[in-house]
Amino acid sequence: MNRIFGKKKDTGPAPSLSDAGARVDERTRNLDEKIKVLDQELLRHKHALAKAKGQAAVNIKRRAMETLKRKKMYEAQRDQLAGQQFNIEQTNFTIDSIKDTQTTVQAMKGANKQIKSEFKKMNISEIEDTIDDLADYMEDMNEINDIMGRSYNVGDEIDEADLDAELACLDDELAAMDELGIDDDAGGITATAGTARPSYLAPSRPAAAQSQVALPAAPARPLDEYGLPVAPTREPAQQQQIM
Repeated sequence: MNRIFGKKKDTGPAPSLSDAGARVDERTRNLDEKIKVLDQELLRHKHALAKAKGQAAVNIKRRAMETLKRKKMYEAQRDQLAGQQFNIEQTNFTIDSIKDTQTTVQAMKGANKQIKSEFKKMNISEIEDTIDDLADYMEDMNEINDIMGRSYNVGDEIDEADLDAELACLDDELAAMDELGIDDDAGGITATAGTARPSYLAPSRPAAAQSQVALPAAPARPLDEYGLPVAPTREPAQQQQIM
């Protein structure tokens, strides 16, 4: 049978793109060397042609034309090999891209399985309950902070509007006293009413006036936390006499 149809030749494994690319690169380098030699030869012909005359110039010109033709042929071959090399590189790039894509897909499949496995360990209802509990705790903490920040020195019955009105009355009273020429003495006692003006409402006195000796004044009545005089309290002895 093999005598009639012949035996199939064992060509071996197909060459890889890397081998084909290396072979094309080697051929391209050989052509570049040949073109370089021809360029040097053309340069010599050019210098010789500049000095030759007559038949010698004709012979030099003919050899230069033959050299130029061979150079053009080598350049055309090099351009063909450059096209082949470009196709090989593009094919190799496509193969590498496919391999990278396959690797990426396999990695994503593994990540997908891991995500599913980890997601099964999570309970959305428990997460929602946890967030709701945290919100309740935050609200309770804010309420506790409000309670701890309350002031117990001022009663609830005192209103800011009442305080403003009372302060306006004090201003009117002080203005009327200034118009009448009534002034506080060193102890802060008025000449007519006998009540003490709060220290923060007392007018400032010049240094010369302060250096003068002031007449003894009646003791000032104590003031409450709003700057108003406190009603005097009776001593125990007075209470017994009354009884």
